[in-house]
Parts: sequence; C-alpha cells; structure tokens
Amino acid sequence: MFDKILIANRGEIACRIIRTARRMGIKTVCVYSSADLTSLHVREADEAIWIGEAPAAESYLQADRIIAAARNSGAQALHPGYGFLSENAGFAESLAAAGITFIGPGVKAIAAMGDKIESKKVAVNAGVNTIPGHTKTLIDSEEAIEVAKKIGFPVMLKASAGGGGKGMRIAYDEAGARDGFISATNEARASFGDERVFAEKFIEQPRHIEIQVLADGHGNIVHLGERECSIQRRHQKVIEEAPSPFIDADTRAAMGQQAIDLAAAVDYVSAGTVEFVVDQESNFYFLEMNTRLQVEHPVTEFVTGLDLVEQMIRIAAGEPLMFSQSDITMDGWAMEARVYAEDSDRNFMPSTGRLSTYIEPRPSPEVRIDSGVYEGGEISVYYDPMIAKLIAYGSDREGARTRLIDALDSYCIHGVSHNIPFLAATLLQPQFAAGDLSTAFIDQHYPKGFSSALTRYANQDLLTAVAVCLTRTLEMHAANGRNGHLVNDYLALTADDEVTASMTLTGTGFHISIGENRYEIELDWRIGENIVRGVVNTAPFILQAEQQNFSWRLTHRGHRTDIRIMTPRAGALQRHMPIKQAPDLSRLLLSPMPGLLVRVCVTVGERVTAGQELAVVEAMKMENSLSAERNGTVARLLAVPNDSLSVDQPILEFE
Repeated sequence: MFDKILIANRGEIACRIIRTARRMGIKTVCVYSSADLTSLHVREADEAIWIGEAPAAESYLQADRIIAAARNSGAQALHPGYGFLSENAGFAESLAAAGITFIGPGVKAIAAMGDKIESKKVAVNAGVNTIPGHTKTLIDSEEAIEVAKKIGFPVMLKASAGGGGKGMRIAYDEAGARDGFISATNEARASFGDERVFAEKFIEQPRHIEIQVLADGHGNIVHLGERECSIQRRHQKVIEEAPSPFIDADTRAAMGQQAIDLAAAVDYVSAGTVEFVVDQESNFYFLEMNTRLQVEHPVTEFVTGLDLVEQMIRIAAGEPLMFSQSDITMDGWAMEARVYAEDSDRNFMPSTGRLSTYIEPRPSPEVRIDSGVYEGGEISVYYDPMIAKLIAYGSDREGARTRLIDALDSYCIHGVSHNIPFLAATLLQPQFAAGDLSTAFIDQHYPKGFSSALTRYANQDLLTAVAVCLTRTLEMHAANGRNGHLVNDYLALTADDEVTASMTLTGTGFHISIGENRYEIELDWRIGENIVRGVVNTAPFILQAEQQNFSWRLTHRGHRTDIRIMTPRAGALQRHMPIKQAPDLSRLLLSPMPGLLVRVCVTVGERVTAGQELAVVEAMKMENSLSAERNGTVARLLAVPNDSLSVDQPILEFE
C-alpha cells in the first residue's frame, strides 16, 4: 500500500479523497493555484505545493508541474479526481515514465474512451448498443447541416473530447445545426483545447442512466448497479439517485453486463462509469464511458456500502477486488443534489464572491455533504461554480427525497447566489416525486426559466405565524423578558397579502391565530441565528430566517418570502408612506454575471426583435447567450469584445 499520494485537483473532490486517504493511514499532498492559497483542500492535506497562477491552464492543467510536485514530495501515486487531467492519456503516460502510479485506468482505456468518436467504435465491436450517428469529425457548419439531415433531426452536436455538459448542442433544424456547430466548437476549444465535434441522433424524452464498474488488475470486473442522472440543465447533471426508479432487475443486469463487456474490451482497471441513454421502452444505448471517478459517486457508495476512492487506491496498489458480482447488493435509496454558486432567477448565471455566511446541514448517518469551501472563503471566477454535493439516504426513494429536502432547508449560504431554492422546488415537483423523469425535465417544468418568486409554499399562514414568533422573541429580548406592555395583535404584510395575527404565550411557546388557522409553535432559535428549528402543531419544521430592512426573509421548501410584521397602528401609518420607484433599466442590456464578453452580435442602428441574440458572455468556460426581451433599435454599444464584465455592467443601450 502507498504511504503518500498526491491529489491533482481542488475543491470538494480533493477534500473527499483526503478524507479516505486519512482513514487508510495514507499521507496526502495537494497542489494549488494562487487563487486557492487559502482553500479548504490546502488546509486539509498534509502537504501543499503551489503550481501556478489562477487560470487552470496555468496551474491545474500543467502536467509537468504536477508531476514534479509528486516527485519532489515523495508521493508514490497520484489521484486525479475528476475534470482537469483526470482523463488525459498523455498525463497518465508521463506519470508512468516518472515512476508514479496513476490511481485510475491505463493509457489504452483512457485514450479509447476519452475520445467519443473512438469510444463508439470500440463499443460497437464489443457488442454494446449504440446511438445512430456520424462518428467522423465535422469539418464546418455546412457539413454539420448535411450530416444532421442524413441522420434526421433532432441531432446532438458533441465535442469529441467533451464532458461535464460542455461542447454539446441540440439542433432541431438547419439553423440550429449551423449555430450549434459554431458554439460547440468554440466551447470545446476553450474547455478542452480540442475543437473536434461530431453528430449523433438525439433521442427525445430519454433517461440518463449510468452503470458504475470496478475492475482490478487480476481480471476481475463487477458493476455496482445504476444511477439515474436525468435531471440535467444544459447537459450538466443537477440531481442524481441510486437506484433508478425506472430500471427493473432484467434491464439492470443487461446494462451491467454490457458495461462489463466494454470495460473488458479496453483492459479497464480502476473505477469507471458507462453512461447510457434509455428510451421510454427501456431500450438503452451507449453514450460514453468516463474513465474516472464521477461527481455523483456518493449515491452508489450509500446503497452499496463501498468506498469507491478506497477501491481505486487499493486497485492501483495491485490488490484484487475482495468481492464478486454476487456479493454486490443495493440497499435503500440515495439522492444527491449539486449545490452551485449561480443565480437560478437569472438563467443560472454563475455567481462569484465571498461566502459571508456558510452553514452546512447537520451531518448524520443519513446525510452527507462533500464540500470544499468554508465561511469566509471565496468562490472564484476561474473554476467550476459547484459549492458542494448534498447527499441523503433513506430506506426507500420517498425517504431519501424528503430527507434531502429537509437538509436543503438547513443549508444556509450568503454572499453569493445559489441554486438551493431551485433544487428544493424540483424535488417537490409531483412528477419528480413519482419518478417520472427525463433529461428534458427541467426544460418542461421551467420553460421560461426558474423564478423563485413564482414558487409557492402551500401554507403561507404558517410562515407568517413563524415570523410573528420571531418578532415577539426580539421584542421580549429588547424588553428584558417583560411581556406585559407588548401588543398581542400584529399585522403581517407580504408582497401579495395583508393579514392579522393574534398571539398569546403558552407554557413552552406561542399560540398564533390567523383567520381560521391555529398554530402551536415552539422555537429552537437564538437571536442572530439563520437557521430556525421548532415544532408546529407537534410536527417538526426547519427554515431559514434573515432580517432585511425591517422585514423577515424566510426560506422554506424552495420558497422565499419577505414578511413585515408590525403593530396595527404602525400598519395604518405605513399605508401613507411613499413607495420608492426603482430606476428604469429596460433600455440597457446588462451582463448577468462576471465574465468575458466574447462577441457582440448587433451594430448601432440595427433593428432587433425579441429573442434575437445580442451578445455572448463567457464565464467559467461556458458561453452564455444574451437575447433581446423585446423589439427595439440599438442606440449605443457600451462594451466591446474581450472586455471583462462585472455583474450588471451595461453592454449596450436601446433607443
């Protein structure tokens, strides 16, 4: 077994690998860029070595510097995590030449499966079901159109070296094929340094199901069942679960065997994932093989009881698997939600900044959080905006789902925008609860984008009652615990309603009456805390509370509401207060995120129509298209390509 390993990654996956290595008694060395000097993985590792400046191309993608760090630190092996150099065959080859063990598969498997065009050929020869398509590299947009017409629309244009949803576009017509080829090529070049793009048939309403495999160097290969990863946005997985609510035992066995056959065909050794798309009739087709640890691996760990990082380390050290296929069982259910620093209300634009408040859910045997951040840390513009992965386990799917929702309610993040309201709202969708999923789920349920303002909690009066209790607690504290001179009736104002609440104290809490509704509330809350726990009518509840401009901002079950609590007299006076008008920004196109202005698609004096593309902003290696919300004429350009934009910086102005 190794004494010391180097982790060629950052963030949550580096911290996760450190955790297993520490349990195994293995020392760890991490690498870091200038942007990550104070990052959590640097704090957690036994040693830390600087490898370059903030951009990944100058640090985490610098193979020579990472290999030198491994050699100089005395690390005998290297774990690449995922992303960066994890599926780079040349990197693995250089490690071998340096006498450093790569904790991953061999060069042959990485090369064959890392190229999506080559991997399809290998899959066909191995007898694996494949999607119809054109496996040659597309030369230009015109060839993309001709190939798409032969395959039949819709088609998927995909980067050959792609992954993580980057370099992928769906084309439903010729215009879509032309624009999709250009965007996919540009994104592939920026993300992978490889602009090759190919085309394949896009299967509508598919499920994304993947099979986890483990293979040792002694000829043993097993699969660990499936994960359902159909909840995706821009081809990026958002919520994953194991097992799938759709896959039966026969289909699982068939998919598992094909995954094993493919792994055997490339002499696979280590952990790997074979991804399939599955149609509504349970027909499944090979999509790609990821020759690395997957982001969503914790759900498989929960239901199988295996530590996949430990297995990868043991396999790399030459140990055989200590179990066979008949030993693998899937017990219970697990769900994972990816928590991102992004603004769900602004088309999921990335968000950067300092985590002024960061409170993770309470850990338990059923709740796990893999994170790489801490309160006061920075979310950088240079890397993927994922903050953490939140995983919940239950004896069945409903148990895992409700536990994950509860955990999201207690996950408090301030300082950057985040997608927790979106995650909770998605988990609460009846169709999700029923397990009726497809990769089009998010587009179908949020066709105009997600808006937290449109989410509604079924019992708004309950949130109002809690706000009254919080207000009364503050008042009693200010009055040094004296209650006699305080009022018992309150006026509650929200954006949509105005109600009266009557309050009396009980022996252990509060009795609140709002119309016909009665609430007995006990709070487990101290002034200044963001998380409010308690019991309402004997049922436990949890929500987040933040005071803002004399109001309470409460967040619960994906719903965020502002409630102002005041006395009836103050409410009567409030009605006479003037309302401050917001400035009119409708004539401006504002950048919804910090990023690089890649191109401006219009000129001064040009007449544009609603939906027309106006500009493209690149953030965290993703191109984001900005479109016109209405018809108009361009009056002025306020930024030019290659400008670094801040949030809400004007790009152009309309007449």
